[in-house]
Amino acid sequence: MSPADPQSLFPGKQFISTALEVLETKTTMSGGLARRYLQRAAMAGVLIGLLYATFYALVAAFAAIEVGDGTLRTVGRVVGAVVFGWALVFIYYSRSELLTSNMMIVSIGAYHRRTSWGRALRLLGLCYLGNVLGGLFVAVLLRFSTLVEGAPAAEMADSVAHKLAYVTDGPAGWVDLLVRALLCNFCINIAMLLVYNGLIKDDLTKCLVMITSVFIFAFLGLEHSVANTVLFSVVGLRDGIDLAAAAGNVGIALLGNFLGGGLLIGLYYAYVNDDSQWLRQSRGEGAPQE
Repeated sequence: MSPADPQSLFPGKQFISTALEVLETKTTMSGGLARRYLQRAAMAGVLIGLLYATFYALVAAFAAIEVGDGTLRTVGRVVGAVVFGWALVFIYYSRSELLTSNMMIVSIGAYHRRTSWGRALRLLGLCYLGNVLGGLFVAVLLRFSTLVEGAPAAEMADSVAHKLAYVTDGPAGWVDLLVRALLCNFCINIAMLLVYNGLIKDDLTKCLVMITSVFIFAFLGLEHSVANTVLFSVVGLRDGIDLAAAAGNVGIALLGNFLGGGLLIGLYYAYVNDDSQWLRQSRGEGAPQE
């Protein structure tokens, strides 16, 4: 009986090798080229800020359209979520740096000992700082313009109140927030897995995958640590905000995002596609037994 083809047993090897190549570039940039890496991360924050503001503007615009006894607000959420989905596409093709997808990359690298957890945390910290600076830049621009005045600003404020309530509601709210953050980054990183695994050849399908993943998170109201930070910055500069509750929200969202992207995608697929033990045993004692 001929031995099994490793490619059929470990079909995600290309995804892992691509992720490790990407990690090498990110690690190099976050080291000797830290300022340039920070700029790339800041651009991701800018893109999220602009597209997130557009999401709320669209929701507000459709909510103003009355149909019978109601409005088209739900249609606005659908359209807004689709438009916001382009944020991930813009980030990917502009080679900007987003914290949540990097959680998956560094976890794969740590599993394969291509980086230490210390260096991984440094990279994530630098990336988050850049994302925050980019989002803050957009928040300042919006503060001194009329782009989101009126209904869009009200939609943003209502969303912030809802997000902060997860923290102030106590343990039940914390768990709800954690689950939403976990699922959010699971969606983001399963999309990046499909983009990196080499099976999708055309750019259109890659774009659709990324847009769909962000659509799910935006429409369902899942929690993204960077998007939340940007939103809190926008609303905080205009109306003020409970900083303690906002920090609590972001802290729990960061943990949930790491569990969803770093653990359920990064470490999970790194282990599932690790053929080292199988190769050792197939060379010596035959195929490994599970």
